[in-house]
Amino acid sequence: MARIKGAVNAKKKHKKILKLAKGFFGQKSLVFKAANPAVMRSLRSSYVGRKLRKRDFRKLWIARINAGARQNGLSYSKFMNGLKKANIDINRKVLSEMAINHPEDFAKLVTVAKGQL
Repeated sequence: MARIKGAVNAKKKHKKILKLAKGFFGQKSLVFKAANPAVMRSLRSSYVGRKLRKRDFRKLWIARINAGARQNGLSYSKFMNGLKKANIDINRKVLSEMAINHPEDFAKLVTVAKGQL
């Protein structure tokens, strides 16, 4: 039985990795042996980064809501508790946008939350 060489498939795999390594420093963008671990690490880091971004945005929204609530004389936890008791279901992203761009509407929400406490 004839031997099958893997040259074509190996070339395809190497080209794919080197394409992903474009822009890396030094040999990491030119040599497969150096590029492969760098690409694997970068793919892993980008996966983790997508999870961390969600965390970071939630922290930012909470900080903005807290600042807006404290300007109106209420802490973040009491404000959120008051909204829950008033059956107002608005997510944190929208609340933070309201606190920044529409402070008068946000103040109305704070008064509603205060009334429920």
